[in-house]
Amino acid sequence: MSKIDPAKIWSLSYRLLMSVISHVTPDIATLGVETKELFVLSALEEHPYPAELAETLSMPKPTVTVYVKRLEAAGFVSREIDTKDLRRHRLRLTPAGRKVMHQGMALLSDAFGERLGRLSAAQQEELRMLLEKMS
Repeated sequence: MSKIDPAKIWSLSYRLLMSVISHVTPDIATLGVETKELFVLSALEEHPYPAELAETLSMPKPTVTVYVKRLEAAGFVSREIDTKDLRRHRLRLTPAGRKVMHQGMALLSDAFGERLGRLSAAQQEELRMLLEKMS
């Protein structure tokens, strides 16, 4: 048995994810956001501070700032002063932002679900368990 090349597995995983994202990018754009902005929206409730978002999404802080400003201008995000620390701003999804986030994530979920549908239920469960173990 030959040795498994981790870079090959990483490459396959990356190509799969990028294929799903590319497939839904036009539909996500009709919602008024870019794909990366959708990821910002989806992470915002658990990580309501821009620095946390940047770390969670592995994005540079200035990039997150640009996305937040665009999302705020579009009415998808609001910014408020944190009552626990008046020096910090807390980000919140607006109702419109929550709607777009749910719609966009459903598009991604459906597209990824099509790929998962190529596997049996047992294979899907095994993949889930393996990914959790690796995470």
